Formats: sequence, C-alpha cells, structure tokens
Amino acid sequence: MEEIIEALRNIQKELDEQKIAIRQNGEKVTEQVTLNINNLLEEKFRTFEEKHNNLKIQVENQEKRLYFLEKQARQRNIVFFGIEETETSYKNIEINMTKFIKTYFGLHLDPRDLQEIKRIGKKGERPRPITVTFSTLGTKIDILKKKGALKDTEYYVKEDYPQYILQKRKELREQLKIEKEKGNNAVIKYDKLIILDTKTNATSNNKRTFPISPDNSRPVQSITKKNKLQQTGPTITRSNSVPEGFIKPNMLNYLTNTSTTTTKTNNNQAKKNQQT
Repeated sequence: MEEIIEALRNIQKELDEQKIAIRQNGEKVTEQVTLNINNLLEEKFRTFEEKHNNLKIQVENQEKRLYFLEKQARQRNIVFFGIEETETSYKNIEINMTKFIKTYFGLHLDPRDLQEIKRIGKKGERPRPITVTFSTLGTKIDILKKKGALKDTEYYVKEDYPQYILQKRKELREQLKIEKEKGNNAVIKYDKLIILDTKTNATSNNKRTFPISPDNSRPVQSITKKNKLQQTGPTITRSNSVPEGFIKPNMLNYLTNTSTTTTKTNNNQAKKNQQT
C-alpha cells in the first residue's frame, strides 16, 4: 500500500514539474512571439517613417517650386487702385489702361505691351483693383519709378504679391515700426526686413568698409590677384628665372667646386716651386 502511495506521489510530482515546464515554455513562446511582433512593427514603422520623410522632402521641394513659379508669374505685374470701372469689354479696358499710363506716367504703350489685364475681387460700390501683366519687366520698372506722379491723386499702385507674402509683409510692418523707433533705417523688400546702415545707406550684411589710411586719409584700395605686384612707385624689373637675392643650388655647387679646384691648383704650384 505504501508503494502505491509513493508511486502516486511520484506521479503527482512529475505532473507538477511538467506543468511548470509547460508554463515556462509558454512564457518563452509568448515572449518570442511578442519580440517578433515588436520587431516586425518596428521595421514597418521604420519603413513608414522613411517614406514619410521622403514625402516630406518632396512636398517641401514642390512648395519651393510653386513659390518660385508664382513669384515668376507675378514678376511683371502691377496692381492699379482707384481706376473707374467704366469698361464694357476687354478691348475697352486695354484702351483705358494705355490712356491712364500715358497721362500719369508719360509712357506711350501699345496694347501689345499689356500681356494681361483683369479686375480682382467682387464688384461693389468702389472700383475694383486692376492687375496688369506687362510684356517686359522694364515697363513695370519704369512705372514703379514714376509712381510718385500719383501722389496727389486718388490713384495708387502696388506690386502684385501672393496672399501669404502679403500676410508676411503685414507681420513685418510691426517689426519695421519697432526698428524705426530705435532709430534704425529699415525697409521691407518682398518678404524680408532689411536694416540699412545709416552712414553708408547700405544693408547691414554688406561687406565691411576698408580702413582709413593714417597718412593720406584715403580708403585703402583692395589688391586683386592680377595687380598684387603693381606698385605706385617706380617699376622694378626682376628676372623670371632667378629671384633677387637668391642663388640656385646647382649654381652654388658650381661656385664651390670651382673655388676648391682653384685652391688645390695653387697649393700644387706652391709645392713645385719649393722643390725647385
């Protein structure tokens, strides 16, 4: 009877050990499966992250291209404000614009010089602005140079900027006001605030000015590679093969050997004279 009880105890013990082994194996399998899943997810996440970064770079490049293209498309544009909205056709607005430019800016333009004309905004009580695209950039520059002619009139002109540039310039006006309160001479150019040097009227990121010479109180002229050897005094001519004050090694050896040979000859001649 005791043997049977002992056998049952052994069987129970083996079963307990097997349960523990099964549990441990199950935990190992679970850990391995979890590790594999995590590795797979990390790899997929890494792949998605690389694709996301590549797409982000492509989008940024596309935005830069669109920014450049839009800037180029508006490069020859001017927006005219206050011109009466009396035209009845596109031909009529061309004639009105050429007359307006001739009257106030003194430029005789042909309709072919106006690539495109269009009103912008919704029609209302006030005349809508007119955006004019000129055939050449020079025509736009000439008009902007003479925009002071509209000073005492109800008309004015502005450059054609995209909406986000207009928002940027609006934000920069606050900074411009602060800089002017500090006494700095600053201007807004396109989408940047540029602080000018009040003494030289140049931008602050220009090259430094040259120091003043204490002798003649004139700016020191920069020396380029081509005129480094040019002097203000008399011209000095030097040999191209042997610089001044320099002896080549082979010439030095020649002189040394010649001097040694002469010395030996003199010594031999002296010995002969003594023997005779």
